[in-house]
Amino acid sequence: MVINEKFLLSAGAEVKEYNSGDIIFHDGATPHYYYQIIKGNVKLSNYNKEGKELIQKIISEGESVGESLLFTEKPYPMDAIALEPCSVLRLCRNNFFSMLNIYPQLYFDLCKGLSDCLYYQYVMLEANSSQNPSERIMGVLGYLKDSKKDQSQFSFKIPFTRQQLAGFTGLCVETAIRVIKDMEKKKIVRIKNRKIYF
Repeated sequence: MVINEKFLLSAGAEVKEYNSGDIIFHDGATPHYYYQIIKGNVKLSNYNKEGKELIQKIISEGESVGESLLFTEKPYPMDAIALEPCSVLRLCRNNFFSMLNIYPQLYFDLCKGLSDCLYYQYVMLEANSSQNPSERIMGVLGYLKDSKKDQSQFSFKIPFTRQQLAGFTGLCVETAIRVIKDMEKKKIVRIKNRKIYF
């Protein structure tokens, strides 16, 4: 969790409910709120000039989104869309900064969250800079599994669809499917009941 919910609620945060497909904020909007997920998954994505979706990240319970932009006052460079019914804590910008002034120890939690986000961006940038689709997919799978205790082969069930993996890597779905099938033949992943284990 980035910031303990009790601090957010005491600063005036409200719980907002979103249905699957609801837009929490959109590309180009001005950041006015700090958002932290209580329940559900939210997709951060944008579209290139050809209209192809690139998934920046999928955030879940305890994670926050867009907080760095509250400091820069620049517009959102992505959409945030609920992937399922979600509960989200939303705290207005002014109250967010007042809370940080009252509880300066929260800056450490915030910095840790921002550092984790930067680390993710660095890892994904390196993986997606490869021309090799297999290396792109491996970059995502490796990052996802890295935080798990059990590192044994096929111990981690990938929580994303092939479409989402394609979106993370900038590949077309057909290429992602082909790469994953090839990885299964090479015993890098196992597919069971249409789920990918790495």
